[in-house]
Amino acid sequence: MGVDDKLENAKDKVVGQGKEAAGKATDDERLEAEGRADQTKADLNQAGEKVKDAFRS
Repeated sequence: MGVDDKLENAKDKVVGQGKEAAGKATDDERLEAEGRADQTKADLNQAGEKVKDAFRS
């Protein structure tokens, strides 16, 4: 996977952080949880990218 995937993962993490912050600010637990889930998904995808990069080297 390339730079595009890594940028997409970074964008997803930032969006997740925004959702979590908005959820906290508005006391919306569902939005807050969705933000945390988005961040976790982005972190897992990023870890997968690092593993793929390690095997390519």
